Amino acid sequence: MSEQLTIALSKGRILDETLPLLAAAGIEPVDDLARTRKLVFETTAANVRLLIIRATDVPTYVQYGGADIGVAGKDVLMEHGGDGLYEPLDLHIARCKLMTAGVAGKPRPQGRVRVATKFTQLARQYYASEGQQADIIKLYGAMELAPLLGLADEIVDIVDTGNTLRANGLEPREIIAGISSRLVVNRAAMKMKHERIQPLIEQMGEAVRQRLAEA
Repeated sequence: MSEQLTIALSKGRILDETLPLLAAAGIEPVDDLARTRKLVFETTAANVRLLIIRATDVPTYVQYGGADIGVAGKDVLMEHGGDGLYEPLDLHIARCKLMTAGVAGKPRPQGRVRVATKFTQLARQYYASEGQQADIIKLYGAMELAPLLGLADEIVDIVDTGNTLRANGLEPREIIAGISSRLVVNRAAMKMKHERIQPLIEQMGEAVRQRLAEA
């Protein structure tokens, strides 16, 4: 296995909050990530590169060895499943909640409920645990429209402040899970590249502890 370390990240809030933690471990991109369409970036650390990919693809790249390490939201990891992944560190960044939501003041139907979400596995598991029969409709975005247009009774989605829901006439309901971003490592890489990966985990862990202490 190559001594090159490949770290998979995704653009947006997770990337913005992960970069300072990587910098604490001596890993910084050589290029300005915001000013290029490149997907692979060299870093200031020898033989360490960054991949910038879709958030939902991070666990897959790490699981199958396209990347040794990745950062992904717990929601994405739960939906993906944990096969082939080691999850050594909660980074305590990009915190939010996975919740159900529906039209404000309109209760959930007593019988079967139609649910729109991109988290189909998690939604299926949640409604089954509640003893509620659910028809799951997969959507990739604009989830808030589904209850308003009669496509679904409820949605399952990531909620931060809830302002987007309220602006569209919806209300947050049950919390399914608290979400934060996690460091994940390919299990084979953890064994073969342990001497390189373990110090990185420890340095990022210390940066997380300092960040929490200062908050």
